Amino acid sequence: MLEKVSTILRMADECNTAVISFICMDYNMAYSVIATAEKTNTPVLVMLLPEHYEKNNTMNVGGFAAMVKELAESVKVPVGLHLDHSYDYESVIRSIKKGFSSVMIDASAYGLEENIALTRKVTETAHILGADVEAEIGHVGLAQDCDGDKSDYYTKADAAERFCRETEVDSLTIAIGNAHGVYVETPHLDIARLEEINAATDVPLVLHGGSGIPHEQLEIAFRKGINKFNVGTEFLGVYYDAVAEYVHNTEGDGRPLKMLEVPMFVQERLCGYLEEKLKLSRF
Repeated sequence: MLEKVSTILRMADECNTAVISFICMDYNMAYSVIATAEKTNTPVLVMLLPEHYEKNNTMNVGGFAAMVKELAESVKVPVGLHLDHSYDYESVIRSIKKGFSSVMIDASAYGLEENIALTRKVTETAHILGADVEAEIGHVGLAQDCDGDKSDYYTKADAAERFCRETEVDSLTIAIGNAHGVYVETPHLDIARLEEINAATDVPLVLHGGSGIPHEQLEIAFRKGINKFNVGTEFLGVYYDAVAEYVHNTEGDGRPLKMLEVPMFVQERLCGYLEEKLKLSRF
């Protein structure tokens, strides 16, 4: 069933865990996430990253939202729909009007004052339209750039408290040693900082850059206040490997319609990965 993201995050907080939010680019990925959520009875979020449709022509905003909503209504487990990193007011509000009931405005590249101003503007309009808003403070960069101490970019508890109070966001993305993409070395989350931020704020906290963080660190982070956990790079990698495996298995067999077999083959591989990944969510 389609559920508001804020409701699912409250459920996660009550269970002292995090809901996993998967970046999806097409039907195969969204279907696999929702089917596996139903099989394991685990709430999930399905996300669209605007960069993927803007640069890679994957799927438009309205079509993606309609697809996920239809899939969600076919199951009993709570499924949330969320728009990942968006950087300007106009595109965020446009996405809400095209069907997204939860969005992220990322102004973390700006100074605190400008971040607060833009986030507050988005939140005011989004709440009128009935949508939840996630924002970011600190800066979750790219894993490929994290080859040294990046603690200057980490989220500070006092700034997080002020940010939440002045913007009235529904959830907050924080930087505590996590990064987007493939890590060049094993990340080490700053759990003490997470505890300080959690104590200073009263909104669900979000961890981006989930591909490659050791599970034992994630389990601790979930208990200490992380209620939403994003996975993208790893999931897309499993998709690619599944397609490559199918091509290898069928190379040279000459059947003209074998492309029709790709979706179910890929979905089976994705569901196997997802079933293991969702064990991290302890609802």
